Amino acid sequence: QVRLVESGGGLVQPGGSLRLSCVAPGSIFRVNTIHWYRQAPGKEREFVARIGTSGSTAYVDSVKGRFTISRDNAKNTVFLQMNSLKPEDTAVYCCYAYPTGSWGQGTQVTVSS
Repeated sequence: QVRLVESGGGLVQPGGSLRLSCVAPGSIFRVNTIHWYRQAPGKEREFVARIGTSGSTAYVDSVKGRFTISRDNAKNTVFLQMNSLKPEDTAVYCCYAYPTGSWGQGTQVTVSS
């Protein structure tokens, strides 16, 4: 099973920023829409953002205006720039490639003072 690799999580104060990265094998990256999902303790997994091969994007309402998803085709990498972070953004963030169905292992984001 091909897996994606996330990085960039950590502990940040409210109002701070983090940039997450998701690296995929080229064979996956070129033909898949890459999604970011998150799951907080005791909650359902939630869609956060996605970016298509053409660069089209979509976001969950709660992150619009604060998060930006982008892709670097030369590096087979998708980024999630997260600004103005709130405690409710605390979760494990995972990336997902559709339609291949590959997941990453996740990276923890904790927003706390």
